[in-house]
Amino acid sequence: MTLDEKYMKIALDEAKKAQAIGEVPIGAVMVKDDEIIARAHNLRETIQLPTAHAEHIVIEKAAEAVGSWRLEGCTLYVTLEPCVMCSGAIVMSRIPRVVYGATDPKGGCSGSLMDLLQEDRFNHRAEVVSGVLEAECGQILKDFFKQLRDKKKAAKQQRTEE
Repeated sequence: MTLDEKYMKIALDEAKKAQAIGEVPIGAVMVKDDEIIARAHNLRETIQLPTAHAEHIVIEKAAEAVGSWRLEGCTLYVTLEPCVMCSGAIVMSRIPRVVYGATDPKGGCSGSLMDLLQEDRFNHRAEVVSGVLEAECGQILKDFFKQLRDKKKAAKQQRTEE
């Protein structure tokens, strides 16, 4: 197992925590000097805050841990490709390396829809490694959304029968 796989497994553990509370199962881990300095998972529904993505939360925790908004020397591991908001936060916090699992063709801004992390017009760019434990990271999301659709379908069916 590579180091990237090791830390992505821990990010997947965070995603499972999100899933357990009904959140979209996305997890993130921040590593510096081969040590985890912060962990997080989605909390957007729980705290009703649009910025409560796993990446955003882990960036805030990591900044607190290192005592600086500059997260130089850190690697962010996240189970899903970062969105536009999270990609912007990554650029603004100077994270030099981002590793993600599943791509997000509908909202990913780290290579899919656009690539904000390597945009030449910004003063900071991040190395991006994609597809680490991609199958596992994608499957937890597929399972979550299938369960959500099944619940909605069952509720609709029940209303129709009443």
